[in-house]
Amino acid sequence: MNKTLFAIALWFIVISRINGVNDVTAAQVNGTWQLRDNEFKIWALGQQKLQIQFFGVWEHKSAHGPTANTGEGSGITKIEGDTAIFKPDGAEDECKIMLKFTGGKLIVMQDGICGFGFNVRADGTYKKVSSKKPKFDSDEH
Repeated sequence: MNKTLFAIALWFIVISRINGVNDVTAAQVNGTWQLRDNEFKIWALGQQKLQIQFFGVWEHKSAHGPTANTGEGSGITKIEGDTAIFKPDGAEDECKIMLKFTGGKLIVMQDGICGFGFNVRADGTYKKVSSKKPKFDSDEH
């Protein structure tokens, strides 16, 4: 019985992927996403490619008062369905940042060290704060 249920569940997953049920539109991913002081800027470029820029902050108290470590990364990655695996340009090979767009939120899971700075991480659930095209550091004026 368990094998039959498993086979049926697997079949539904495969069919939903084939039918694009989990695909997201450019309008759903485009914009600026924030979690506290962390920020993702994302823009769909077409052909399942996203331009991404991340800026992260880790605030802490030191003997001299409040201070923060910061880090950033950017690059272009491919999105499949509702999920993109992002490795910022120049980041360590072990760095993988999974971005999943679901229910109007951006859920981010970081695996490995990405070179953002001590304790700066991308993990968390981000909220869209703007749907306008973000200004990327690499944009020319």
